[in-house]
Amino acid sequence: MNYLRRIGIRAVNIVPILVVVSVLAFLLGALTPGDPVEAQFASRFTPEQLDEIRATYGLDRPLWEQYFVWVKNLFADGGGLSLTLGTPVFDILVPNFVNTLILTVAGVVVCLVFGTAIGFVAGIFHNTWIDRLVMLVVQIGSNLSVYWFGLVLISVFALQRKWLPVGGMESRGGGGFGDLLQHLVLPAVSAALISMLVLARFVRVGVIRERSSDWFRTFRSQGISPQTLYGRNVFRNILPSVVNITGLEIGTLITGVFFVEIVFNWPGIGTQLVNAVNGKDYPVIQGGIVLVALCYLVVNLVTDVVVDGLNPRMRGA
Repeated sequence: MNYLRRIGIRAVNIVPILVVVSVLAFLLGALTPGDPVEAQFASRFTPEQLDEIRATYGLDRPLWEQYFVWVKNLFADGGGLSLTLGTPVFDILVPNFVNTLILTVAGVVVCLVFGTAIGFVAGIFHNTWIDRLVMLVVQIGSNLSVYWFGLVLISVFALQRKWLPVGGMESRGGGGFGDLLQHLVLPAVSAALISMLVLARFVRVGVIRERSSDWFRTFRSQGISPQTLYGRNVFRNILPSVVNITGLEIGTLITGVFFVEIVFNWPGIGTQLVNAVNGKDYPVIQGGIVLVALCYLVVNLVTDVVVDGLNPRMRGA
């Protein structure tokens, strides 16, 4: 019961954080210098028509009232209307958000699989040339820019080798699931780079710690093979840390995804927000900030739940 209660408390704690995020997102648009309506429509409409547009968007009301109208629109009217397209904000953002989610999940898979594998190899061969080589690669990779790394991947694997597509989410006319996977490879690897190497370092430390423990030496003295110990006991012991570090790195990965979307022309929410900033479409910018914040908070909650679930003491408490 206490386990479920802790989950409930963490879920409720999301609400005040979202309130703060919503206030900041609203003020970002409301206090930005210049009139967004005039910037968008001054050349096409008369002053009277501009006043009507301001009334439509609630921009003629006091600031505090504008905030509550905007919050109401978030829940009841699809996030309000886009200034540039005149359609509900979430009708614009949600399809792009799904595309970003696809890329983010692919990045998490790359991070988990390769980060764990790299860390295991370095930990198993601790203090050998393999460990030193792996850590050198990790050190160099940790200092690379995601944006620059994406350009290198495009240059090598798309333009020179022509093994994978240059960018986008699908080929002309569409190509099904296999085509999507081909378009996912380079952006997913690029987005996962930093988080993958961070995870590899933690996994390496965890493997070194476990193989130096008394239980490991005792089992080895009993003739149990290293493959069995690493594959069953060591991996199980460090799994909560792997999940926890991955959850903490989600924020870094999402930030990387936004840059990757620009490099690879991936039609995600990052690309849409850049277009909204260029077009001074503040309702889309505000809605996008809230949507991304909600996603990040939910991911952290799920990570906490999984980590606690993997810990018998927390699960049974």
